[in-house]
Amino acid sequence: AVPVYALNLRVLWPLATAVCTALLCLYQALRAGAAGEGAAEAGSVPLLKGSALLLLGCLLARCCGAAGGGGGPRPGGVRAAAGAAAAAAGSRRGALESFYARQLRLSPHVLGHSKAHVGRVVAELVRAAKAQGLQPGPLALSLRGDFVRVGSAYEQHKVRSPDCFDILVPLRLPAHLEPRPRSADGLGPRGAFLCGLRARAGRPRRCRPFAEGFCVELRGRSHLSSGLVLRWFQGHLQRCLGAVRYRLQERCRVSLSACPGRPPTLHIVPCSDYVCCHISMAVRLIPAIPLGDALYLTALPPEGPQGPPAPEALWGLNASRQEQRLLSWLKEQAPASSCHLKCLQILKGLRDLRGQGLEEPFCSQWGRVLSSYVLKTALFSLLLRGPLEAWDERFLVERLEDLVLYLRDCLRKQVLMHFFLGNASLPEAVALPRFLKEAAPVNLLAAFDGPTLDLAAFQLINTWIQAPHLIRMYSSPRYLRPVPAPCRHVTEARQEPPGE
Repeated sequence: AVPVYALNLRVLWPLATAVCTALLCLYQALRAGAAGEGAAEAGSVPLLKGSALLLLGCLLARCCGAAGGGGGPRPGGVRAAAGAAAAAAGSRRGALESFYARQLRLSPHVLGHSKAHVGRVVAELVRAAKAQGLQPGPLALSLRGDFVRVGSAYEQHKVRSPDCFDILVPLRLPAHLEPRPRSADGLGPRGAFLCGLRARAGRPRRCRPFAEGFCVELRGRSHLSSGLVLRWFQGHLQRCLGAVRYRLQERCRVSLSACPGRPPTLHIVPCSDYVCCHISMAVRLIPAIPLGDALYLTALPPEGPQGPPAPEALWGLNASRQEQRLLSWLKEQAPASSCHLKCLQILKGLRDLRGQGLEEPFCSQWGRVLSSYVLKTALFSLLLRGPLEAWDERFLVERLEDLVLYLRDCLRKQVLMHFFLGNASLPEAVALPRFLKEAAPVNLLAAFDGPTLDLAAFQLINTWIQAPHLIRMYSSPRYLRPVPAPCRHVTEARQEPPGE
């Protein structure tokens, strides 16, 4: 910050120079005039000259005193500057809080209803798919019979509307086969894996029918294909949907959509007399190969919304259960009024606001560079750097700024490491499976070039600086999410007389 007196000198120096020049000119004029006058007027010239000099000197002193010059800063000026800074900080916090309350925060009641409804529908579908999967025999894939809730809706940092959910559906390999994952170095992006299969002793021949239907050859070895497994999973769910649709016809309408290389999406449209919140939901059903210790292999997503499918032999590692355990541990250690999840939600909201004003192709890259997983990884890293007491709700703006600056530095350095793969600095309370500890570290930003990351860093800082302006710009009614209708269960509960 520039001192107040320095600013005053910058303003007053030209003024003082001009006044001194005027005084000098006036003095010379008076002197020349006095030399040409008669002796009778000689006594009046010094009086006029002195009065003019005195008047201009008083004017200069008054200007300097009013502007705070002449010896140092005025205490009143410093207090005024500090008050202006505090007012600006308060205005920024007010804009962020209003943005969070009006556009980002989810109603716990509505979210609870949505999660419960999704759980019931998915349970019906998985139960039907498991029953039908047992019919082909022991040499095919089948469903394990359960499902795993993952994603922001189940980690308490979902924003805007509870209409999208992610569900892992664990698959069961034939009893005589075991998955053997290993890193796919040089064959795909960093963090990709291959899934080999090992037959139990004395049963190698029984692998052939399964390998012909679900494996691909790579470097002379057979590997489980994520693409073939995904296509089987989509068709299997579609065949089971008829029975589920009939059983759920009084509750909701369900349909299934699938795109090449992507997990199928279950669309749920509640009936008007069943769910009080009337929210249509989309549930991504992700087939997963269990590895033990709550680790799963899932198909790699395509690169970008319109990108081609990933190579069929490659898999991604899903450690969502470890992330949920870490979040639970942080909740226990942090203050009750901790704002770390709120910071993550606001940053996701600001990212989306800035994305509305960007042009392609950078608009798509902006969302990929600052994906929710990247933002969450940065938050994890920052949380373990300092005392968790500093994340109290009172310091929301400061912690949010720290998160933005940390992300900016990561983008400039082009390095943000995966939080679990090969990370030996995790707290002892967060136990990691051996597979994660021994895995090679992975840079989440390795897939992006330097100019893209530099531009993303610039836009990130620009977004934070202009956050109040962006929030005001996109606060018109057409950008705001609709307010959910009052829940009829809550209304009925309020009308009931209190129990005895």
